[in-house]
Amino acid sequence: MAAASLTFNQTVRGIIEFIEVAIHTILYVRQVYPAELFIRRKKYDTPVFQSRHPALNAYISGALKAVGEELTKGNLDKVTVVIKNKEEKALERFVFSMENMIEVEKFDKDISVEGAMSSLALGQYFRSFLVKLNMIEAQLGQMYLGDEVSFAILIELKSDLKPTAATGSMEPPPWIPADRQHTTSGASEDAELHIVRSVSTGIINLSLVVQESDVKLGLDSALGGVGDKGKTPA
Repeated sequence: MAAASLTFNQTVRGIIEFIEVAIHTILYVRQVYPAELFIRRKKYDTPVFQSRHPALNAYISGALKAVGEELTKGNLDKVTVVIKNKEEKALERFVFSMENMIEVEKFDKDISVEGAMSSLALGQYFRSFLVKLNMIEAQLGQMYLGDEVSFAILIELKSDLKPTAATGSMEPPPWIPADRQHTTSGASEDAELHIVRSVSTGIINLSLVVQESDVKLGLDSALGGVGDKGKTPA
């Protein structure tokens, strides 16, 4: 018997869960925090490393909760994990791009989509993403900056949309405008692009690339302009 194809909501949950695992992996592999801050786990049948710091975990999970709301609405274009130096200059951008391939009515979002991949197949793709991420140091080299690096999670929405507030909340959305040079639109022409992996689920397509900035590569930059659609959690 063939495995059931994914529903829209399963796809959203699966992608958000994967991005959360991937962010922890990025922070470990790129040595943004000391290795002893992480604990070894297993996900998608492959070893992963998860932060043990409560405040860091809360920041990541809170940001991804808001990302899930935008993805469900079809508003999301990209989620970027930017690694910065002590001058707040972008060194690397890990860019998760998402594209909704079909429109699904609210009442149909828990119904299997004909032609979509199965949950098992999606998990296998996520495993291949993580395998590539764990080997990314071979392409990017090591980070030797120790405590001098930090990171942020940014979102870029389609058509200059603004982030929406949480359902039933009177509070503003938990995002603030991002520094343009941290966003993908702020990357210079001298930035180097590394393609990690992509997957077409039949519902939402996902790809991951890494941009090495001109700052990291030691090249001169001429970033300019104001106004962007990048956002970072407040």
